Amino acid sequence: MFDLSEEQKILLENLKRVVREKVAPAAAETDKAGHFNWDVVSLFWDLGLLQIMLPEEYGGWPQNRCHTLCLAIEEIAKACASSALLLIIQAVGSFPLIYAGNDKQKEKYYPMISDQRNLMGYLVTEPGAGSDVHAITSSARLSGKNYILNGRKVFATNGAVAGVYSVLAKTGEKELSFFIVERDFEGISIGRIEDKCGFRGSNTAEVILEDVAVPRENLLGNPGEGFMIAMGDFDMSRPTVAALALGIAEGALEYTIKYARQRYTFGKPLIEHQAIQFIIAEANTLVEASRGLMERAARAFDSGRKNTKIASMAKYFCSDAAMKITTDMVQVLGGYGYIRDFPIERMFRDAKLTQIFEGANQIQKMIIGREITKERGGYM
Repeated sequence: MFDLSEEQKILLENLKRVVREKVAPAAAETDKAGHFNWDVVSLFWDLGLLQIMLPEEYGGWPQNRCHTLCLAIEEIAKACASSALLLIIQAVGSFPLIYAGNDKQKEKYYPMISDQRNLMGYLVTEPGAGSDVHAITSSARLSGKNYILNGRKVFATNGAVAGVYSVLAKTGEKELSFFIVERDFEGISIGRIEDKCGFRGSNTAEVILEDVAVPRENLLGNPGEGFMIAMGDFDMSRPTVAALALGIAEGALEYTIKYARQRYTFGKPLIEHQAIQFIIAEANTLVEASRGLMERAARAFDSGRKNTKIASMAKYFCSDAAMKITTDMVQVLGGYGYIRDFPIERMFRDAKLTQIFEGANQIQKMIIGREITKERGGYM
């Protein structure tokens, strides 16, 4: 592992114990039932994990916030990806306020998030606007002292359980803007709750906005700055998705190695067969390569350096690696890898989402190509 601060070492030491004692035992049942685990939420608040990206006076980490967040996500994801996702969406949903909020907005909403323990939601994706953020049709019309928001947001993580949302809407023909919106504002309703393949312990919902009056002072930044804020959010979130994928891959690999040491075939442990050793060797190499990219992307963000290219590299490489590793670990376990009594099957399903959300991997490759071309003095 890369060098860690003493504070990070202490955090991870405590987190390993908590994950082992509290999170891991509930992971299978949470996935099976497809329910949102409020006990884990309370536990993470108590540990300060959902406040990491906030300023220190509101419970946030003093420095290296993105890197610390990634380390925590990785550790939790080894046991339960749905629980680890809580940390990501809390950071993603808070980012527009942290990045673009003014002092008055922060004085009001930081305590609402940290002290009142409100989960965040990030309302950007729409039925016709996923990776193509510019295709958003939700509108925000200025009327007196309020903006009137109308639209339909889908695939909203924490959609039905969040107390505060960051909402992206059109304020002009080609103008996107972010607003901070409280869940109990009149006109907000919850539509479909998604029944997902993986991450079944995470709430994913449709959020409907019908003539929602949002105070004018809840506009984050200036009108038209929403796309820029969203792109900055991606630079922070993509290393965290890389960490999520890395954790899933590590959890699958660690479980499989233990299984392969105990399982006997043809008179010897499964792990002593060369064919299995090749699979384990490749998986372990992918894990270490993934960690290098994730670390670079997170540390670059914390240092203030432009990390768009390395963040996209980390996100796509780590998620592709997680999908390959979990697929291969199912193969090593054979039939046992395909049934729900064993965690590999859940990890296999969870890994797939990491290739899709926070920008599909094909989008990441497009971004990487454009960044390389710009670095070489051209534009693609």
